[in-house]
Amino acid sequence: MFAPSHIELSKSAFKQNVEFLKDYVGQDVVFSSVIKGNAYGHGIEQFVPLAESCGIRHFSVFSSDEAKRAHDAKTDDGSHIMIMGMIENSEIKWAIEQDVSFYIFENDRLKAAIQHAKDLGMPARIHLHLETGMNRTGLENGEIEQTVKLIKDNINHLQVDGICTHYAGAESVSNHVRVTRQIENFKKLSKKLIDLGIEPRHLHTACSAAALNYPETTMDMVRIGIAQYGFWPNRETYMKFVKNHSDIEKEHKDPLRRVMEWKSVVMSTKNVEAGEFIGYGNTYQTSRKQKIATVPIGYSHGFGRNLTNAGIVLIKGRRAGVAGLVNMNLLTIDVTDIPGVKKGDEVVIIGKQGDQEMTVSSFSEMTNFLNYEVLVRIPSQLPRYLVE
Repeated sequence: MFAPSHIELSKSAFKQNVEFLKDYVGQDVVFSSVIKGNAYGHGIEQFVPLAESCGIRHFSVFSSDEAKRAHDAKTDDGSHIMIMGMIENSEIKWAIEQDVSFYIFENDRLKAAIQHAKDLGMPARIHLHLETGMNRTGLENGEIEQTVKLIKDNINHLQVDGICTHYAGAESVSNHVRVTRQIENFKKLSKKLIDLGIEPRHLHTACSAAALNYPETTMDMVRIGIAQYGFWPNRETYMKFVKNHSDIEKEHKDPLRRVMEWKSVVMSTKNVEAGEFIGYGNTYQTSRKQKIATVPIGYSHGFGRNLTNAGIVLIKGRRAGVAGLVNMNLLTIDVTDIPGVKKGDEVVIIGKQGDQEMTVSSFSEMTNFLNYEVLVRIPSQLPRYLVE
């Protein structure tokens, strides 16, 4: 294996998630799989073929480097890639050549796209990203008429794939007023564009949280990130969904399944007398004769130092706590009360073992990180394997 730990990606879990989400948003709605942040830590190169095997043919990335990785990983010529964020003007030529679409949130980028399209004799596929209240990127109301003129004057060199926006925290009720204003703003601005003669293939605004909490944002395309990997945007979204779907509440069954499991092994074990300190410093002192297992993962692998004396893993279907400082490359676990732990035993950092489960949610509760941050902190160099 040549690695101290590895990631397993479940095809059956992903397939179940896609089926549930497509049933919820509508089978005719285009499902764009968001794979930014190394596919939320799942690995772009491994995840794209997995998604394609389950029928996904549209992928959203943040930047041109992610687009290149997704392009090289895809196995179906019908799969399309959309860049939602960063692309240098010099990289637009590559995007046009590879039939990769990209967001336009300023007219300078639109002008560069038109020039490259003219030089290549190929149309640039664009999405007009509107400023509706997020206040990061997006075409402002005051510049839309100039945008429309540029498009109309160069329509033979452009294909308007979409008009879109992004919501400022659709996962939380605390943002409800702001999000509903954005929804109304998008309706007005997209209508203005269409009334001025722009004919987009798609209208798309919904991420996972918006699709689940604001069904009216679904339109004819959704950009699903965290939910496709089996995680709810936050507990608030999950509780709201359960409350509104009595069948799920009765069955006590989460319709989403975690695609990822993160596993390692016991590297060694040691019996330590009472009163001894474990590892560096004096953060953990044995209160009795204890059995300590070392596991070859640490903060260089994404298991944060702030999990010192707080983190939990699964061994032999039991929960075992971190004892001592999390090191760069290993951690020490108290397995005193778990019979028979030995070198080579499986250790689950995220995932199931027996009837126990360590979720990213519980992992993040221990670290005060979001689900998203914990996932993307898992190093890309850890091997990722597909399993059924």
